Amino acid sequence: MSCGCKTSGDSGHSCGTKSATGCESVNTCGNSYKLSVFDWLSNVSSPSQKTVNELVEVRFKNDRKSFFRNTHNFPLHIGSIVTVESSPGHDVGVVSLTGELVNIQMKKKNFSPDHALKIYRISNQKDIETWQEARNKEDSIKTQAKIIATRLGLAMKITDIEFQGDGAKATFYYTADNRVDFRLLIKEYASTFRTKIDMKQIGFRQEAAKIGGIGSCGRELCCSSWLTDFRSVNTNAARYQQLSINPQKLAGQCGKLKCCLNYELESYMDALSEFPSSNTSLDTEKGRAFCIKIDVFKRKMWFAYAENPMAWYDIDTAKVKEQIQRNKKGQKAQLLEELTANNLVAEKPVDLIQESKIDRFDQRGRSNVRKNSSKSRNEQPRERRVPENSKPQSRTEPRGSSEMKPNKNRSSSNSGNRKSQPRSKGNGQGNSNERVQQPKPNDKT
Repeated sequence: MSCGCKTSGDSGHSCGTKSATGCESVNTCGNSYKLSVFDWLSNVSSPSQKTVNELVEVRFKNDRKSFFRNTHNFPLHIGSIVTVESSPGHDVGVVSLTGELVNIQMKKKNFSPDHALKIYRISNQKDIETWQEARNKEDSIKTQAKIIATRLGLAMKITDIEFQGDGAKATFYYTADNRVDFRLLIKEYASTFRTKIDMKQIGFRQEAAKIGGIGSCGRELCCSSWLTDFRSVNTNAARYQQLSINPQKLAGQCGKLKCCLNYELESYMDALSEFPSSNTSLDTEKGRAFCIKIDVFKRKMWFAYAENPMAWYDIDTAKVKEQIQRNKKGQKAQLLEELTANNLVAEKPVDLIQESKIDRFDQRGRSNVRKNSSKSRNEQPRERRVPENSKPQSRTEPRGSSEMKPNKNRSSSNSGNRKSQPRSKGNGQGNSNERVQQPKPNDKT
């Protein structure tokens, strides 16, 4: 009873390729389940002559797993649906691991083989149908359970419900800040749902893992996709990474510090091991200088004088150590300006994405237009310059005055001289000289 990927207990679907919304049978399909285990020893034969390991790992809804003993030596593989021993009745789960890796997992979780229960059988069709019916009514019962808890005025939140495979028991997962009195609540649940009630309190991180969601990084929550163990996260992890202590940015959807703060913490710790203390102060010739901040990966420390704390100077950690050694010898440290001047290098900024401005195309177009306009201006013919002695008179003067006659003669003589002069070609303005407007011979003024 498995699908094409050989890891599912539901033969009605195929999860060879995951869709955008995920596999519908996420709780029965090992290919799309966050707690799926890859058995890297499946093709390796055991060096010992012992019999096959009879212990197997079986997973249930959410992140619940347990170890069982295959006393009847059923041919089990990863994805097989089995009916296992429970109290009371029986439960139905999916085999998640077999072989020698089971012993390693048991040692990791400190699980004693004596506490392992038995596997009754490989689930038949009736067991699977009963199991699916119990799973299908969990959502409606969870809504009714929330209404009852609210009516009783209990300060708690019902997060999830898990029915046993035979429907004989229902486990209610809840979160609460303080202790809750369940005496009336359990009576109400037992009379309403007609089954055995088991209340189990979980933390806020476990609640976020069960509900799921999208984190600030834009990806699915780590706790609901692949993270199985919740390690403690404190504010020191943010301080080591030079992050501002902002609860709104450092807290996840569970209200606690994000688990991803621990991912790169070791890298920062290794880098900070080569740094002097952040409380380092230098005794310079201008006075005391204190460390303002540090850059872990650039290996720089910013210092400022006590008298002028607004001016910061970035110094390499190697030079900071040298100045500390000088102070220990009783010598004054160099000026911060001198230490910074040696570090300053004129570097041209590099645009990694090559002109990331939105209006880059408009700027290019404008520059081309300017170039074309300048070229067109050079190509346009220039007007003939009139000598100072032959400046035109104002229109207010009469045309027949005697003062215009010598100017006219001079202009005509100048124009005649210009006709006899050779044309210049070296200035690149020969075209403009050719297009000079010459006076007409029959022009009468």
